[in-house]
Amino acid sequence: MRGRKLKKRASRVSDEELFARLIYYGVTQLHRPEPDVWLMAIGELLDQWEIHKQFTGMAKPKREVSIDDIIPMGI
Repeated sequence: MRGRKLKKRASRVSDEELFARLIYYGVTQLHRPEPDVWLMAIGELLDQWEIHKQFTGMAKPKREVSIDDIIPMGI
C-alpha cells in the first residue's frame, strides 16, 4: 500500500453492544443476578465466561508451551 496511509480499524462492536453481551453472558449463561453482573469486575466476568466456554466445549483450554516442547533435544 505504497503512498496510502493505513487507517486504524474501528472496533467491530459498539460499547453499548459489548455491555449488552456481557450482561447476557452473566445473567443468561452464568446464571448470575443482573445487579451482581453490573458490580463484577470485567476481568472476573470474562474469566468466568472463558471457563464456561471450556466447560461446555465451545473453547479449548490454553496450554503453556516451553521452548523444550517446540525444539526437540539434540538439535
